[in-house]
Amino acid sequence: MEKPPIPLVIAHRGCSAHAPENTLAAFRMAHEAGADGIELDVMLSADDRLVVIHDATVDRTTNGNGRVDRMPYAALRELDAGAKFSEAFQGERLPLLEQVYEALGGKFLINVELKNYAHPFDQLTQKVVRLTQAHGLVDSVMFSSFNPLNLSRARRLEPRIRLGLLTFPGNAGRVLRGKVGLMFPQDALHPYFEDVTASMVEVAHKRGHQVNPWTVDDPAALKRLRELGVDMVICNDPAAARLILEG
Repeated sequence: MEKPPIPLVIAHRGCSAHAPENTLAAFRMAHEAGADGIELDVMLSADDRLVVIHDATVDRTTNGNGRVDRMPYAALRELDAGAKFSEAFQGERLPLLEQVYEALGGKFLINVELKNYAHPFDQLTQKVVRLTQAHGLVDSVMFSSFNPLNLSRARRLEPRIRLGLLTFPGNAGRVLRGKVGLMFPQDALHPYFEDVTASMVEVAHKRGHQVNPWTVDDPAALKRLRELGVDMVICNDPAAARLILEG
């Protein structure tokens, strides 16, 4: 029996095993490492700028503290987003999505997670769609979200952008992994890697959907996912993952 093709390797928050997550340094390192794409997180600042950061606060990844949605970008850009990871990255800043697009747009896939979970009715999705259109990146960007309403909004605004439905691990994600999830527009299911089964992949592919699990670095898990025929793997160390998948 022929082996399934090697899945695409998507760098989780950039090459976050070796560089500070969600920074231009991590994204450039992922590109240099041969990743097929990056995954990043975006939310709105207090002045409605599209800031690339995972947490609702800046406390964990920068030398500052406070909520992203209560800080203007002029304050956010002064924070050091690299020193906590390593002195070698001291001075790395929180980027805007526009800066990521300018630096790496069109070079590989950019998976933008829409992270307006605290403000589900804000203008995040609309602003990201408009920016993606303005940069001519509709064909090389994918949106993902745990809030399927974001995917519905994005599809209405720009039907060409690929959409990935993120689901929580285990029982918490069961509903969206099933028939309820299919009520929302999607081109891919983005499940937690331990939830992926052969039947999940088979059913998704019959529907014309991808299966792109997150976030997996364990060698045995990567090999299992390849055998199951997933389409992408989202990982923290893209070079290491590729060596395992190609082995």
